[in-house]
Amino acid sequence: MAERQALDILGIGNAIVDVVASATEATLRDWGMAKGGMALIDTARAEAIHAAVGEGVQTGGGSAANTCAAAASLGARVGYLGKVADDAPGRAFAEDLKALGIHFPTRPLKGGDPTARCLILVTPDGQRTMNTYLGACVAFEEADVDQAAVESAAVTYLEGYLFDPPAAQAAFRRAAAISHGAGRSVAITLSDSFCVGRHRTAFLDFIARDADIVFANEDEALSLFEVGDAEEATRAFAQTGKLVALTRSEKGSRIISPAGEVVEVPAVPTTLIDSTGAGDAYAAGFLAAHARGLPLAECGRWGSVAASEVISHFGARPQAELKALVGG
Repeated sequence: MAERQALDILGIGNAIVDVVASATEATLRDWGMAKGGMALIDTARAEAIHAAVGEGVQTGGGSAANTCAAAASLGARVGYLGKVADDAPGRAFAEDLKALGIHFPTRPLKGGDPTARCLILVTPDGQRTMNTYLGACVAFEEADVDQAAVESAAVTYLEGYLFDPPAAQAAFRRAAAISHGAGRSVAITLSDSFCVGRHRTAFLDFIARDADIVFANEDEALSLFEVGDAEEATRAFAQTGKLVALTRSEKGSRIISPAGEVVEVPAVPTTLIDSTGAGDAYAAGFLAAHARGLPLAECGRWGSVAASEVISHFGARPQAELKALVGG
């Protein structure tokens, strides 16, 4: 078999079909949902919520997969590992990635749970509240870590949501070991403040031992270090010796170098329609620029441009060609 072209980014995460629907504040209260968070739900609740909010807009999703899609739009060479079922949504998910030019070698799950879905309720202020049925995602394990893909990727990008299934944490450690063994880098996104709260010790340990690059928004950073403000979180991150991108919504982002130097990056103004996927797109822009060896401030600018495009419409995937927007 001919050797595949090296990848700039390999994402590993929960392979999920997103269902995005409008909702009122009252709807969230009626369902007992924590606004702006992500809750794991069972099949029965998933079906009930889906029936209540309607079909919505359905697309391929999952945090790391969204990052991969945006990175591909920026011209990066991208791969993705994540578990779907051998069902219609799973096949549609795979075809969606392949249509974007994303290498997707993971074998589908046969005879188990159906492909995962995430019901994303968007309130009029643009905030998204996510209800996730993991389904086949929880079957992702060490055996699904494609060694050749990891060894070929300049950066392996890991989705923090995958810390929930125990087998996936072992898969992360294997991927990190393979990546570092090949002289490559490992990035992780903290994904969600509630997820951080569930696995704080595991995240801190992974960052210390396995990660080279960390992505976090302000809420996730405060949860990780159990501190009260962004300044304290910045100081804590500066002590890790890692490259950190701390996103702060309309305040822009803060890049912290491994040496502890801080670079402030402004947000790109836009009209907020749906915040779903903002962090995913930011990571895509940052990593795509980083793969080109661009300065940290420029990496942050690419991230801000990508995030701005994604929050200007419904859905977590870019609708414009990001490569043109960043001038790359």
